[in-house]
Amino acid sequence: MNPEKFENLVDEALQDLPEDFKKRLQNITVMVEDEPSREVCKRMGIPPNHILFGLYHGVPYPHRGPFYGNIPPDVIVIYQKPIERYNRTEQDMKKKVREVVIHEIGHYFGFDDAALSEIEKDRQE
Repeated sequence: MNPEKFENLVDEALQDLPEDFKKRLQNITVMVEDEPSREVCKRMGIPPNHILFGLYHGVPYPHRGPFYGNIPPDVIVIYQKPIERYNRTEQDMKKKVREVVIHEIGHYFGFDDAALSEIEKDRQE
């Protein structure tokens, strides 16, 4: 998939978020990269055989106090190539992009991987 089309999938996922969540997204940038770098994986303690579809960097919303300000935006990175490798159809990719965007926004709102896994599991049942 060409990069522009993939970025449109990410934009659609963001636009489809409930208004209550979109209103609370402050000082955050969402971007697309091809692959996570080795340095990122090493810094995050991600094993070599682990597939990384997205990553959140920043100060989670609940941890922002009254003195939070004048800092660069938090960043959510969506990795295009891993999503393409594990999803064959455009519809599958669209679904996975939405899943990853929501997962990373969950980190922005302060949820850890264990809590997000539980929420995602409950949604599938």
